[in-house]
Formats: sequence, structure tokens, C-alpha cells
Amino acid sequence: MHTPDLVLYTDSSPNGFKITIALEEMGLAYTLRHVQIDHDEHRHPDFLALNPHGRIPVLVDRGAGITLFESAAILLYLAQKSGQLLPEAGPAHWAAITWLMFHSSSVGPLLGQRVHFELFDDSGNATAIQRYRQLTEAAFATLDQQLAANLWLAGQAYSIADIATFGWMHIARVIAFDFSQYRHLSAWYERVNLRPAVQRGIRLPAPATGP
Repeated sequence: MHTPDLVLYTDSSPNGFKITIALEEMGLAYTLRHVQIDHDEHRHPDFLALNPHGRIPVLVDRGAGITLFESAAILLYLAQKSGQLLPEAGPAHWAAITWLMFHSSSVGPLLGQRVHFELFDDSGNATAIQRYRQLTEAAFATLDQQLAANLWLAGQAYSIADIATFGWMHIARVIAFDFSQYRHLSAWYERVNLRPAVQRGIRLPAPATGP
């Protein structure tokens, strides 16, 4: 049996979900390597050789001789490789890239900081908690406004922008960061969550029970 060229190194995390979902949506053959962060496997020299920053996910395309880290870069690569989930040109193409970049700068990192200060920081830093709540709520409001007039973030077509954003919104839902007041964002979340490939993706490499 042919060994797939694509090898994904990942764990059950919001950034990892983006890539497992994308691969499942695109129907690309890949090998999954579970990097168990709670066992410090992301600090092993062999993994650091792939990503010197020691973060998942990492995608290796052995056939092309390409190694990628950073989830947005991996999503763009897979979209180009497969010809799927990113319009080829024109306003829709750039809308998808714009909302992918919005996620990368103003959703994922801010939610990550909110998770840290609300759930893991024992100091009870009220200033940091308030700041990241305000910033994430502002991002939720922006997403909600965009989705009030669009079925998907980039318009009428589901894209890698939706996949990227869903990765972190799924964790927000799992850990009860309530965004139900944003009805368009909530309806979008349910639309994405119903997709079979999404359900497969969030269960790889193992079901996530927390952040």
C-alpha cells in the first residue's frame, strides 16, 4: 500500500483541529503522528528539528520536500495543493485570506491568552482577565457582524477561513466561554459543527476534553 506523502504532527488542540479538519474536508491522504504535549513530546529534538519553536501542528509533504508550521500557512498550502476551500481569484479569494488573517491575529491568540489567564494562571490577574475578555468579545462581535450578511466568513462559500476560526470557537464552546448572545456567530458554529469532516477532525488524534 502506498504511504501518503503528507505527514501531520499534531495533538488535540484548537490549532491542530484546523489541519485535521482541513485534511478530512479535502479528502487528502495523510499519516497522523500524535505529538503528546502533556508528555513534552513537542520538546523532543526530533520534533524541534521540524519546528524550532516547538509547537503543533507541523505538516511534512515528503513528495515535495516541504515542511510547514503555523496553522494558517499549512491551511494555505493545503488549499493550493488540493484546489479546494479557497476561491481561485477575485474578491472571494482575498476575502477568505483576509478572514484567515483576522483569525490568526485577533481570534486565536487572544482566546489563547484568555484561556491561560482564566483557567491556568493561579495569580488571579484580574486586569489580564478583563483585558482578554474584552478583546475576545470584540472579536466575537466582529465575526457576528460579518456573519449577519454572509453564510460563511468569506461570503457564500465555506473556506479555510471558517475552518481556522472554528478550531478556536470549538474550544471556546467546550470550556464554556459563552458566545450565545452573538446569534449569527452561534448559528455559523452550528453549521460548521454539523459537517461530517469537522466531526472527524475534532476527534483526531484523540478527543479533546479541555483546552
